[in-house]
Amino acid sequence: MAFEYLKTLTGGLDKNAILSEMMLAHGEDVWNYAFFLTRQTVLADDITQDVFVKVYERLYTFRGEASVKTWLLAITRNLVHDHWRSAWFRRVVPFGVLRREGHGPSAEAQALSSLVNEELWEAVLSLPCKLREVLLLHAHHHLTYAEIARLLGVSEGTVKSRLFRARAKVSELLKEEEGRTP
Repeated sequence: MAFEYLKTLTGGLDKNAILSEMMLAHGEDVWNYAFFLTRQTVLADDITQDVFVKVYERLYTFRGEASVKTWLLAITRNLVHDHWRSAWFRRVVPFGVLRREGHGPSAEAQALSSLVNEELWEAVLSLPCKLREVLLLHAHHHLTYAEIARLLGVSEGTVKSRLFRARAKVSELLKEEEGRTP
């Protein structure tokens, strides 16, 4: 039945063609989300690859309860969280390495800063992960409150609250930055 649903979405193409379409349509979104959560280019590359391997293995289990994009972002989020919980990661990565300060911006941060004001991007990246994630899913990926709630496993009220707090904090940070600029 899920296979039939996917066939209707993709015009009956084979598994490789379906995966190719998904990668073309949503690969950049998956990578950006992985990067946004991890802040590491190499890790985002690995997780993106793992997402599409997992999708290929379980392609016909997609039930259509959410959009394909939401499904892919949920897989991405789960793989990032699995990575953080892995014993290998806890043993190999020294505490504090993930939140280094004072290093130059990554290529992704430079690309995004060309799309939006650099100060805005820095303000968003400085938010706590829970607020940053909701803001990204809503503003960039255009997910509804219900989709975000389902993806994160929280209530819609929690999503609205986090989104409100994220916007307020970004505004506050931008006002502070504006006050420091001559």
